[in-house]
Amino acid sequence: MGAATNPIVFRFPLLQLVAVAVLLSGCGGDVSEPGAALSPHVRTAAGHAVGLGAVLTAHGGQIFGFDLNQHGSDGVLATASDVETFDQSTGAITKVFPKNNPPRTSYVAMGIVANDVGLINRQVEPKGSIYAKRLYDVMQPVTANKFTGKWTPPVKDFQVESAGPNQSTAQTAMFGIELKNQDIPDVFSSNVAKNTFGKLIHLDPDKFGVGNQPQAAQDTATNEEVIATSPDGGRVGGAPPINVLVNLKTGKQVQFNGFNNGYFHAGDVNGLAVDSASGIAATTTELNAQVEFYNLAKQNGVFAQLPCTGDTSQGNSGAGIANDSVNGLFLVTDPTYCAGSQGSAIVVYDESGNLIETITGFKFAIGEPAPVINPATRTGWAFGPTFGQLQQFFY
Repeated sequence: MGAATNPIVFRFPLLQLVAVAVLLSGCGGDVSEPGAALSPHVRTAAGHAVGLGAVLTAHGGQIFGFDLNQHGSDGVLATASDVETFDQSTGAITKVFPKNNPPRTSYVAMGIVANDVGLINRQVEPKGSIYAKRLYDVMQPVTANKFTGKWTPPVKDFQVESAGPNQSTAQTAMFGIELKNQDIPDVFSSNVAKNTFGKLIHLDPDKFGVGNQPQAAQDTATNEEVIATSPDGGRVGGAPPINVLVNLKTGKQVQFNGFNNGYFHAGDVNGLAVDSASGIAATTTELNAQVEFYNLAKQNGVFAQLPCTGDTSQGNSGAGIANDSVNGLFLVTDPTYCAGSQGSAIVVYDESGNLIETITGFKFAIGEPAPVINPATRTGWAFGPTFGQLQQFFY
């Protein structure tokens, strides 16, 4: 939750949302019709497995980012001391590198883009300095189990905050900040494999700055970066979130208001995911424990209340969101599901805001990032149970 700020004057016309509330409640377990048990934590429903699977433990300690190849069986994660590849079906670590990590060097996995190309943020802290340099290495492909090249952003000292997610087209949308230039937010597209870039688009720091907690995702069908942000820092009783569509070719921006429900209003946007196939985006908001579903072309939508919550249940709000465009689903991380009575959960919705299933038994932290999924196999991995582990699940 942010502090109050001066009013924002919007640069684009505000469009009225046609809202249809979808009020969902209940505190169910894994699924409503469990079927034959596959293990103590895995059940079947509607022809697919649902529940928890293996636990992966990283060799290098705390995990800083990971991703799955949606067109294969490999995955990649990063720790402070190494990069590790793994088998996404079993969680077995297949490779750890470098063998001898250089001093004052740590790693963050930014993700996997098209053709199994991995992007790794290598942070090097110069001797005598507390400020790390951001360098980017490429694994082309991830199954090479090593760095094969470099990626150099079109602006110096650029911190990537969001890459894609996109494994279907060559151009990946990048959203981030210029670290040594007052944290100015930028967006651009890049062919990571070829180290080429599209138009560099500077964004308004009053809307998209760090204090606004912007969330970004790529719409490959329209060649747009979709950004959901809180224009007044997400303060209690504040302005509605805004959804902004940034054309990656021209830089043109189209904006419309999001839902602002509840006594305290919506507050910060905690998570965002976009289905490029359907043009539907989903967000989670901090102060009202709601999930919002927007038709980006029509600029309207519906909302759902997370199970066991009301519109003032700030402590039980959702966090990150993943999209499965193959099956038309959004997967929401819920760190304190049903007030924590069942631990943490992943709550699965269809794109109309209907609750499909809830997978319990996770141990998430506050502000949990989105799970990473492979729609082809209906499997995924999420952080936990500890900071150095990943939890497999089926949905």
